[in-house]
Amino acid sequence: MARGMQRNLREPYMRRKSRATSANPFLAWSDLSWKFGEMWMASAQVVAHRTARMAAAGPMPGSRDRREFALMGQEKVEAAAESALAIGAHLAAMNLEFGARAMRNAMTDGAAWMSLATSRSVSELMSRQLHVAQALTRSMNTASAFAASTARLGGRGLKPIHARAKANARRLARG
Repeated sequence: MARGMQRNLREPYMRRKSRATSANPFLAWSDLSWKFGEMWMASAQVVAHRTARMAAAGPMPGSRDRREFALMGQEKVEAAAESALAIGAHLAAMNLEFGARAMRNAMTDGAAWMSLATSRSVSELMSRQLHVAQALTRSMNTASAFAASTARLGGRGLKPIHARAKANARRLARG
């Protein structure tokens, strides 16, 4: 029973975290830097293990070592291809989404400013200032979303490399 309760307590947090990182650029960039740090540590372990293995194998590596050395190159090419594909797909979506949002924001911001400039009374001026503030808030929200989306772009590009580095570190640590 305690185990089931523990899972229920954890699940809402995990969902909340994913929403928070998509809405908050700071959290999105922090998450990306954490993943990068994990990848960096795992890569250092893998490089140390494989370098020691190459040195021990000498000029005539055995079949197991040759397979491992061939796997090194193959997995780098595969990870780079997956990373490029993920980045390309995300960039295409970002281009459409943020291009449309930027155009819409430019038009509404310009219209709000022009409306403010043509105010004829104090009450009209006050009302139109609210429209300018709302338009600027939408523009700021778009800029914030763009920053978070850029962090997710980095995360999507890092994901295949991160996954392989961590998997290799686990596999090579076992022996």
